[in-house]
Amino acid sequence: MKKAFYNGKVYVDRDVFKEAILVEHDRITAVGKNEDILSVAGDAEKYDCEGRTVIPGFNDSHLHLAYLGQSMMNVDLSNCKSVEEIVDKCIAFRKAHPERAKNGLFSQSWNQDDFDPDKRRVPTRHDLDKIATDIPVVLARRCGHSSTANTKALKMIGLSKENNKIEGGDVILEEDGTPNGYLCENAAFAAMNILPPPTMEQRKAALLKAMEYAVAHGITSVQSNDVGIMIPDRKQGHDMIRSLYEEGKALLRYRSQVGCPGMQDLKDFIAGPEFREEGFDDWFSIGPLKMFKDGSLGARTATVRHEYLDDPGNFGVETTDDETQQKMVDYAAAHDLQVVTHVIGDDAIEKTTAAYEKTYTGGENKLRHCLIHCQITDLPLLERIKESGVLIAYQPIFLQSDLHAIESRCGKDLSATFLAMKTAKDLDIRASYGSDCPVEDCNPFLCVYCAVNRKDLTGFPEGGFYPAECVDVPTAIDAYTVESAYMEFKEDVKGRIKPGHYADLVILDQDIFTVDPMKIKDILPVLTMVGGKIVYQK
Repeated sequence: MKKAFYNGKVYVDRDVFKEAILVEHDRITAVGKNEDILSVAGDAEKYDCEGRTVIPGFNDSHLHLAYLGQSMMNVDLSNCKSVEEIVDKCIAFRKAHPERAKNGLFSQSWNQDDFDPDKRRVPTRHDLDKIATDIPVVLARRCGHSSTANTKALKMIGLSKENNKIEGGDVILEEDGTPNGYLCENAAFAAMNILPPPTMEQRKAALLKAMEYAVAHGITSVQSNDVGIMIPDRKQGHDMIRSLYEEGKALLRYRSQVGCPGMQDLKDFIAGPEFREEGFDDWFSIGPLKMFKDGSLGARTATVRHEYLDDPGNFGVETTDDETQQKMVDYAAAHDLQVVTHVIGDDAIEKTTAAYEKTYTGGENKLRHCLIHCQITDLPLLERIKESGVLIAYQPIFLQSDLHAIESRCGKDLSATFLAMKTAKDLDIRASYGSDCPVEDCNPFLCVYCAVNRKDLTGFPEGGFYPAECVDVPTAIDAYTVESAYMEFKEDVKGRIKPGHYADLVILDQDIFTVDPMKIKDILPVLTMVGGKIVYQK
């Protein structure tokens, strides 16, 4: 079936706009003037854009879509301003949803940096014991790299005064050596894993709910890390996702960034049935190996070359040691498997870049290995990334929280090149954008707002946070479309409104190119199309 869109402001490329688009089946077949498109449209369904701006569909280059769906079923602590408010909300949630909490209570949404200034502390087991002592309660920080467990959960993990260590993680202790409930990195992940997992049918329903939210905000493709981490059984997880496509229920394109916690997991994945499996009509595919090298800035577990200024002696937590990392990257490269790695601190970024470089053939990054997050950098490190040809997957919305913490933790010099998206653009580094949702909202207009303004969502600070790193709107849109497509080897069919590309597009309720930059965060789609199918219409 043909569809013709006319009377639009169609973004084709920087400073290049057309009026109309012709779609046939799942592809764009023509872009041009109204009269030219309508003259060949024939019996196509015709849509008057009424002068609205049309852009390519957003492609989130790193998030956790299934995790978003699951988090929508949990208690939301994102707006809490104190530990006491967290406790009160959890007690109320348990009373209101006894079935959801009968086997345990989990959330990943609080952030002590957002608390009232005189109440900025992390919760302990004693706080969570006020919520419940008969079920495990695990409340993860928004970043997911630290969490607090109640006494019941600590016992289920096996942590005690006598057994208070977990490899690759930090267990914060009371004076007598008893864990106080606050856990970082692998210890935090261990706490999350003791909670009863949802059934596959529950996961499927949650994933569909997350897809509905994503397309309502203009996202047409995701590169999502759910399987192997949140859903440990890789085959079961991929089968669950694939079933949405087989049943015709899926609303967007999904590329799986596959978690393999250790070397044996990686070998099993490559030897297993999912590896090299064909995609589903270009909508679902199994992609790169996703690794972790360090933690987060907010939890002070990102590995840094210079100790945290507000926590002397702390250089972060290395979640994968150098030897294991190199062996896994080598093994992946030997099997032509792309690697994308969570790196936030400059130490993790430098080591991961070096690990990638050792696998190159002919000095080129042919597998398009990528640094996910890449927050704490200086100019020499960015220049090395450029020279190395390593990709970056930025999350501009991390400015929302981290601009309040970076100076106190790392100083002004590193703050000036924190999330250095303009410098990356100037150096011609291939850099895509995404959200790391549900760590932050996957709404791409919030990300574009942060990239363009370098302010939090309240408009702070006036003038922007180190505004030399602000990018313009076309750069932000291209990073969210063209560059994300490049990251997944799809730049020939995705990321632009041009003939031969997938008919993935979004019609906006405001012109993102001319609106007050402070109002970009308020933009919403009036229509979202994926593969010629209208998946959302306001």
